Amino acid sequence: MRLERTEQQLRLFQKISRFMVRELSLQEVLQGIVSLVVEFTACDSCLLYLIDKEELVLCASNTAPDSVLGRVRLKKGEGLTGWVARERKLLAISRDAYNDPRFRSFRELPEDSFEAFLSAPVVARNRVVGVINVQHKDAHSHGGSEMELLTTVGEQVGCLLLLARMTPAALENLNHVDLVLSGAGKRS
Repeated sequence: MRLERTEQQLRLFQKISRFMVRELSLQEVLQGIVSLVVEFTACDSCLLYLIDKEELVLCASNTAPDSVLGRVRLKKGEGLTGWVARERKLLAISRDAYNDPRFRSFRELPEDSFEAFLSAPVVARNRVVGVINVQHKDAHSHGGSEMELLTTVGEQVGCLLLLARMTPAALENLNHVDLVLSGAGKRS
């Protein structure tokens, strides 16, 4: 059973990697990743927020109507999602997430009444650039592999966001050997 779950995780990461190399819109890729996470975790909801200045903006979801995307916003530190962004920590609540003192309600989102909540920061170049949430309607104990999975997905989305900033022409003209050997690839 454990080996089967590990193989499923590997397939999930492979599918996300394939999204990263296709020529799709960023919105399509993020929606695709959300769908994969929902399928893999059997959760009821997956929400992906990205940071715009000091706010987190809902950019992809399996439950929210398109009209809500871009409109649901919260400040870093606000709500459970904002806390994850500010603290740069994974957050797992197995039941009564809506009773947590950090919880913030959004009437546009049905998830406000969901029991279980798992959230990980989306990280790019060691900076938090967003947050990904997984929620279950009923109480759900999040195992270590599920927490690690969401953390890794958050890291993959962070890399994807960096790649999305590069135009095809820039990629075409980039000399990767020079980039590596010149030291430009070193951490700043």
